[in-house]
Parts: sequence; structure tokens; C-alpha cells
Amino acid sequence: MLALTVELNGARRAEIRFSDRREGDFGEGSRAQLASVATGRWTRPAQQHGAAVVTVTAPGGGDGVAGDAAVTSASEAVLAIRTADCAPVALVAAEGVVAAVHAGWRGLAAGVVEQAAAAVRGLGGRELRAYVGPCIHPECYEFGREPLNDLAAQFGPEVVSRTAWGTPALDIPAAVRAALRSSDVGDVIEADRCTACEAGAWYSHRARGETGRHVMATWIRPS
Repeated sequence: MLALTVELNGARRAEIRFSDRREGDFGEGSRAQLASVATGRWTRPAQQHGAAVVTVTAPGGGDGVAGDAAVTSASEAVLAIRTADCAPVALVAAEGVVAAVHAGWRGLAAGVVEQAAAAVRGLGGRELRAYVGPCIHPECYEFGREPLNDLAAQFGPEVVSRTAWGTPALDIPAAVRAALRSSDVGDVIEADRCTACEAGAWYSHRARGETGRHVMATWIRPS
């Protein structure tokens, strides 16, 4: 598991966790499995590959509501999204707001990163940082020319790449960075880990047809 602690204003902390194979499949997730990552009540949006953001006002609020991101300023409200190859993104504002974002190519095209950043600012966040977890990288992500051209028109030519075998590819991390830039989030920390390349560490639906899911969880811990 990748674990980060980010200091916030007012002696609070934001916690971020990215699970891997050792923690098991979080497609459903038992109570004990969830507790191994974070205690407290969880919010897990019903992911749609869209741009809807669930605003959570108390721990456990909005659990199961349709959306691909969740945002909160409430302490001990655990926000979680599940991924295999899509990018998990945590947004953290020093003022005490966090968001969990599920950023696949459809969600990126729909504006999920921008919508989540706007929701963080709507709750009073100003100094935003982004933390991008493991996802599929372009050397493993063959992609159709037409949707790739559409994404390049939206995010810029840096999202166009080539696979290791020479076919057109989408660079998901580059698309996430572009979406963050358009949201005025310039402080970005990336895990730089490929779910397809590292079969021993991560699930990959695209590369291996696996149905397992990782979880990214983020929450605010009071002083």
C-alpha cells in the first residue's frame, strides 16, 4: 500500500492510501478489509465514468450515490474510489478539504477533474495539491485514433503517445496533468507506477482482463 500524510492548516492532516494486490480486491470490500485501510465510515460513489461529484457533509454521507468523485471538509469522512487502470487522484487543500477522483478517459473527457477541483474550491479550498496513484501508462494502453484525436483536441498533443509495440496510445497521466493545469492545480505528485507493467503489484483489466479493483481512500484527521 502507498500511504501519504499531508499537513493541513489548523494542525489537521489529510491521509491518502492507494491499495495494491496485497490488500486484495476492493470491488466490494468486506468490513474488515475496509478497516485495514481506514477506520470510520466510508463514502464509495457508484462510479459511472462521468463527471458527477458527490459532496459529503458527514462520515458515510453519499455512500452509493452515482458519481466519479467525492469531496468533503468533514473530519473522519473516508472518501474512496476504485480503479484498475484508470487514474486515482486525491485533491487536498491546505484549508481542510479533500476529494477523491476516478479519472478514466471518459471521465477525463467529461471534466471530472475540473469538476472535483471546483467542488473543493466551493468548500473553501484554495491551496490545492494533487496526488496521482498507479494507473495504466501509454506504453501499455493502445487506443483508438478517433477518441484519441478528440482527447488531443481537448487536452493537447502531449496525451498522444505510442505503445511499446508501436501503435497509437493514450497517455492517461498526461491527460490528468493537463486537466489539473486547466483547474489551476500546479502542485502534482505522481506515483509513476503502471498497473499493466507491474503484474505482481497491481490489477489491470486492460492488460490481463482482471476484474479486481484497487481502492484509493482519503480523509481528514483532526488534531
